[in-house]
Amino acid sequence: MDALKRFTSLPASQMASIVIAIVAVAGFLIGAWTWLQTPDYRVLFTSLGDRDGGAVVAALTQMNVPYKYNDGGSAILVPSNLIYDTRLKLASQGLPKGGTVGFELLDQQKFGTTQLQEQVNFQRGLEGELAKSIQSVSAVQAARVHLAIPKPTIFLREHQKPTASVLVTLFPGKTLDPAQVQGIVHLVSSSVPELADQSVSIVDGSGNLLSRTPEVNGLDPGKLGFVRDIEERARQHVAEVLEPMVGAGNVRIAITADVDFNQVERTAETYSPNGGADKSAMRSQQTTESSNTNGTAAAGGVPGAQANTPTSASTPATPANAPGSGTTNNSSKKDNTVNYELDRSVETRRTAPGTVKRLSAAIVVNNRAVVAKPVDTKGDAKKDAKAVAASEPLSKEEIDKITATARQAMGFDEKRGDSINVVNTSFTQPEVLPPTETPMWKDPENLSTAKDVGKNVAFALLAAYLLFGVLRPAIRKMTSQVPLTVKTTQSLTSELEATPTAVLAYPEHLQRARQLARDDPKALAGLVRNWVAAE
Repeated sequence: MDALKRFTSLPASQMASIVIAIVAVAGFLIGAWTWLQTPDYRVLFTSLGDRDGGAVVAALTQMNVPYKYNDGGSAILVPSNLIYDTRLKLASQGLPKGGTVGFELLDQQKFGTTQLQEQVNFQRGLEGELAKSIQSVSAVQAARVHLAIPKPTIFLREHQKPTASVLVTLFPGKTLDPAQVQGIVHLVSSSVPELADQSVSIVDGSGNLLSRTPEVNGLDPGKLGFVRDIEERARQHVAEVLEPMVGAGNVRIAITADVDFNQVERTAETYSPNGGADKSAMRSQQTTESSNTNGTAAAGGVPGAQANTPTSASTPATPANAPGSGTTNNSSKKDNTVNYELDRSVETRRTAPGTVKRLSAAIVVNNRAVVAKPVDTKGDAKKDAKAVAASEPLSKEEIDKITATARQAMGFDEKRGDSINVVNTSFTQPEVLPPTETPMWKDPENLSTAKDVGKNVAFALLAAYLLFGVLRPAIRKMTSQVPLTVKTTQSLTSELEATPTAVLAYPEHLQRARQLARDDPKALAGLVRNWVAAE
């Protein structure tokens, strides 16, 4: 209450000065606190089209997320603590679309659209859909697809195959491995009729051709991957059986596979003799019979009537072999042809590509670890000495056991020419560096916390300085010099009037007179005028 009475007793000018000072300090503190609490804005999206930018701003307004633009208006900024949540929520709504249109173009067909426009819209929609699919790959930031689809023709000589070109923009620090490139090629070629894989070109943002098929000794990446799979499977099999024997990390295995990718087709036709008449199968049989019978021989002898007249019963018989007598000849012929089936076999062998021709394995096994203690000259172990790690080579029986086990695991085939070599040696232990810990003053989380605490502490110190170091002393100084009110002036004037002039020489009265002259010169002038009039 004292302070309030003293404040109300001040002149209006001093009261106004104190109020203005308090308001200024309070406004400064409020402004500083607001500035400290203003979030740090970062880029949410940049280089958006007008349509995508409007859709994103509408979505941010609906989600009550504060946003602002940069100076050029090419980027949308949001508070840094909300940037990732906002991106995920916008992505769930399909924003931003990136300006890539797909088959939604076909939904905007107008009446009277020509066939050429329909074909162009279909091709644009297909290119957009392919670009969206390619952008689904984790390493691809943006993609554009260009399709060259020739017009159909009825002439075979003029028939051309379609081609495609794909431009991909990768995220910083990301690359596409050959399998991903081949997947994109198959995706595009499978989406366009009669489009071959060789007709698809993929180029990155730096202009590097990614779809080039590298060949090493005539092998494409698919064949090389097949060889690596064979080697890796064989290596894993050997490692699975050897590590329990020698311990994890004590064996190194390298397997090389020689694979034949030539496709060979062989056809063999063989004949074998029959096993006998009872085991053979008759194919055909042909029998031919012929006979010939001749009658009385022609008349012989001396020509004349009697010679040409047949003999009668009364005529004496003529011997058969007599000259001029007749004879009868009978002859027959029989042909039998039998055809048997032959034992014929036809064998066709087709060797599929990817046949393993040879496997070569190199296995290195670490020595057995043992513990040895240093001994003194007397041969007694030192009690206070620390144990020293040592190793000893494996025995020949152990090496043979490891070799036999590895043979079975890798599928060793001696006829195929496989080879295996097992070596026992001491591994050189790499120097283990101590893990590097990030200092506390470099930890991003600690830096962020220290930044927030520093802001609050600085604000508190500034507020305390303004309140207790500036405002409070100023108010004290102004209120300590209490001006003379009317009542005080009258009492002081009456006191001065009653005080002899000689008494004013005392310092205290002189000080009061000076104060009266400074605070109320009119009263002092009246007092002096009264003194003069009285004299």
